[in-house]
Amino acid sequence: MKRPKFDFKKNHYFVFVALLILVLSITFTKVSHAQTPKLIITRDNGAPVADNQNSQVAGPNGPVLLQDTDLVEKLARFDRERIPERVVHARGTGVHGEFVSSTSLSDITAAAPFEKAGKKTPVFVRFSSVVHSKGSPETLRDPRGFATKFYTEQGNWDLVGNNLPIFFIRDAKKFPDMVHSLKPSPINNKQDPNRFFDFFSHIPESTHMFTRLYSDLGTPKSYREMDGSSVHAYKFVNNKGQFKYVKFHWKSNQGEHNLSGPEAKQMQATDFNLYTTDLYSSISNGQYPSWDLYIQTINPDDLNKFDFNPLDPTKIWPPKLVPEKKVGTMTLNRIPKNFFQETEQSAFAPSNMIPGIEASEDRLLQGRIFSYADTQRHRLGVNNMMLPINRPNIKVANGNQDGFANVLETDSDVNYQPSNSKEGLSEHKNAQNSQLPIAGTTMQAPIDKTLNFQQAGDFYRGLDKTNQQHLIENLAGDLGQVRNMEIKTEMLAFFYKADKDYGSRLAKAVNVDLKGVEGRAANLKE
Repeated sequence: MKRPKFDFKKNHYFVFVALLILVLSITFTKVSHAQTPKLIITRDNGAPVADNQNSQVAGPNGPVLLQDTDLVEKLARFDRERIPERVVHARGTGVHGEFVSSTSLSDITAAAPFEKAGKKTPVFVRFSSVVHSKGSPETLRDPRGFATKFYTEQGNWDLVGNNLPIFFIRDAKKFPDMVHSLKPSPINNKQDPNRFFDFFSHIPESTHMFTRLYSDLGTPKSYREMDGSSVHAYKFVNNKGQFKYVKFHWKSNQGEHNLSGPEAKQMQATDFNLYTTDLYSSISNGQYPSWDLYIQTINPDDLNKFDFNPLDPTKIWPPKLVPEKKVGTMTLNRIPKNFFQETEQSAFAPSNMIPGIEASEDRLLQGRIFSYADTQRHRLGVNNMMLPINRPNIKVANGNQDGFANVLETDSDVNYQPSNSKEGLSEHKNAQNSQLPIAGTTMQAPIDKTLNFQQAGDFYRGLDKTNQQHLIENLAGDLGQVRNMEIKTEMLAFFYKADKDYGSRLAKAVNVDLKGVEGRAANLKE
């Protein structure tokens, strides 16, 4: 049987359709296997850039043209990539996480994170060194900042503290002087023990902080393995306006581990970014670091029942006198998508408080309430709280307007209060501050009950022999560089007053006659 012949002329339509299907099939297959088209590079205004490799010029060998808007914008933006470095806490690393309350504290505070057991609050934490610059090795001896931003339904609460539970000074008026002495010399740009011990030889309350800082606590093994502290006392205020003084303490669930002086120096050569590498690696591997939060509280009527001033930030509240209570756990579980936008632009300030939390009368804290917020306005602009990392999770409503980088849309012309307009703003009467009874006259005088040396001695005696030896070696390394014998002897007298063994061993380590130290120490008052 013969096969019928295909008549092309009669069936040309079907042939065309078949060929079209074949071509489309091949084209679709190629497109489906092709990579997703790259995004087109644009200027900041969204306009496409035709050539990102070559500047516009006047002829082959002519000068570059000012009309090359791509070039001008690119260079101008590059010139402004650096914002002012933080004067203190410049070197830091931030991560996201969550705080979960373990109990209700509604009887003593109206603060949202402690409203009930199981309450979850997102947080952002920035760890940092205090004195050293942004480009410094992370393992240099220094206090470590431990700042936590709680994003609550009452607004943002910043708990801005350190890993060490105390500080060098007790009055904010000395803060600029202290930082100037610890920073590099304005002449040779080097940090110099001759300069900072010259300053601190006039500040006996610094003895406690130096004793802790020059122990191995001054060089933590990692950010994960250090505790945190509010340093200052704050106030917990309940819905009735009643308040208690409170201190906060973060206890690492990874344990508290430190490096010896030689180990820290070795690590500086091994990994410049040791702490950041460790923290990022841990979170990336699903090993989320966590801290339990403990509080200590003192009733206002009991404030004067101690042999020291509980509002003095150079003092701890000994747990045997003021027991600690666990109130929740914080877990860090997410790395920032962009280091600059989140970590560098994060703005922490003790003035960022919420209903239920207020500042105490601590003189250093009172100064930090202004200084920290003001430095963020300098670094990031007056609208720094509009940045995503700093923006509260609730709607911000006030009459503030304009200024650099104001990115929030305004749909009302009522930018004042009070007003009869439906668009006007009302006050929240339940957010009233607590009332503090005050009596006396204005004055400028040191606090009573300074107790400058006792707790430093207690800390020294609490160290084992190995850690006492590390403290002596670490401190002698810097104190031994001091050329002025008057300064060196005065500092040794501070340490001798704290503990005779402590001062004696240190004097021997820096080759200073102990008799002169003993004589000075005898004239010191607590």
